[in-house]
Amino acid sequence: MPDYDKDLKSIQQARAMVAAAWEAQKIWANATQEQVDRVCAAMAEVAFGASERLGRLAAEETGFGVPEHKKIKNEFASRVVWESIKDVKTVGLIRVDEAEQVYQIAWPLGVVAALTPSTNPTSTTMNKILISVKARNGIVVAPHPSAVGCCSQTTQLMAEAAYAAGAPRGLIQCMDQVSLPGTNELLSHRDTALILATGGSEMVRVAHSKGKPAYGVGPGNVPVYVDRSADLELAAKYIVGSKAFDYSVICATEQSVVADRPVAARLKELMRGEGAYWCSSQQAEALRGALFYPDGRINAQSVGKSPQYLAAMAGIEVPGWARILVVDLDRVGKEEPLSREKLTTVLGFYIADGWEDGCERCIELINFGGRGHSLIIHTSDKQIAMKFGLEKPVFRIGVNTMGTLGMIGLTTGIQPSMTLGSGGVGGSITGDNITVHHLFNVKRLVFETSSPPADSFLPGRVGTEPVNSPAYAELEELVEQAVKEILGKM
Repeated sequence: MPDYDKDLKSIQQARAMVAAAWEAQKIWANATQEQVDRVCAAMAEVAFGASERLGRLAAEETGFGVPEHKKIKNEFASRVVWESIKDVKTVGLIRVDEAEQVYQIAWPLGVVAALTPSTNPTSTTMNKILISVKARNGIVVAPHPSAVGCCSQTTQLMAEAAYAAGAPRGLIQCMDQVSLPGTNELLSHRDTALILATGGSEMVRVAHSKGKPAYGVGPGNVPVYVDRSADLELAAKYIVGSKAFDYSVICATEQSVVADRPVAARLKELMRGEGAYWCSSQQAEALRGALFYPDGRINAQSVGKSPQYLAAMAGIEVPGWARILVVDLDRVGKEEPLSREKLTTVLGFYIADGWEDGCERCIELINFGGRGHSLIIHTSDKQIAMKFGLEKPVFRIGVNTMGTLGMIGLTTGIQPSMTLGSGGVGGSITGDNITVHHLFNVKRLVFETSSPPADSFLPGRVGTEPVNSPAYAELEELVEQAVKEILGKM
């Protein structure tokens, strides 16, 4: 039976928080760049300092991932993200083109409704608060129900640092009375200007259905192709390390290896040396039943878990040294559940005959559940890397890097972010890593640079001739003649 009292409290909290953030944002919209940067620097510093504690809290509350790895993500989402945006101008005149006489002026959006996931709760909260406040917006965080405590503490910590540094109270909020009706109220509230959604496909679909501007991210069924020209030692180290990182809860984590046949056996050997345990066919079948329901939905109890935990769920035994579990696969689609996105320490392994065959297998995997997201390739042949970059329907192609850390921008030059757009092919408005540039509008002050055509000032004559006039008849003849000439050339 629904808990109507909880729903009513959640709805009321959403309304109150949006109203408070809206009033505070109207004040914050007048802040100087110096004030904005002082507040954001204070928030980034206090969040960075609490990275270990908040990472441990997130792992304990959700049951997902590795506390030490969540600390790294928190440090990334606070200090690295701040370093990447601190010099971005978000107040007043931000860009000038003297030649064209165009002057660009930053303009905040208003109140951002930020949906955060259970898989990366504290780091995503840090990231979204920093980029929203840097753009002079207010923000209301709506955490996943299983991560309310850690997200609330993260928000409170950053909010108090912001207020101490000069931000108006009420600018930064986090719901702790979370329910579906309350979240719907937040998303559809008249004073919510934009929705920033990070989470599962259903949550993102709801975010896009509210009639509000929305940035959402899709699933990431990320393949990693290992070419015969690859540095196999590096590839094995990175693949196993990336899949084991925080027990694979980042959506850019590798989900399936596609190995070039001449190097497949050696790659397996090297991956075993890094802690990859190859499952037997019987163990693989047990994992299919443990990780997925018959309709293809992932069993949430399997998300972000160690190989040993998953083995216990599936009723099988794996060695204590195993960092990830690997299953040999030869099919992609509904008939093979393990070809889906697996937000846990299970990796598929395919063999391809050459990079063209590998390319086709990667496209199969992407189309099955990761359109627009990411792909990793290990190769020393830049032409092959470029072919993958040009042809794959994804917006992040990492070369000789870890999917987990490379695609969020920790180990590559891509924009640092915990929210990764999947573009039009993935149902998102952008394929960018979402950052401060996406959270403010730009006004353009322009001056005339050329005189209007003289005919612009002639009196209008459109519609003065009747349809049966000679002028219309002549026009019809010209059109008919032009059509005949075109058809005659075909």
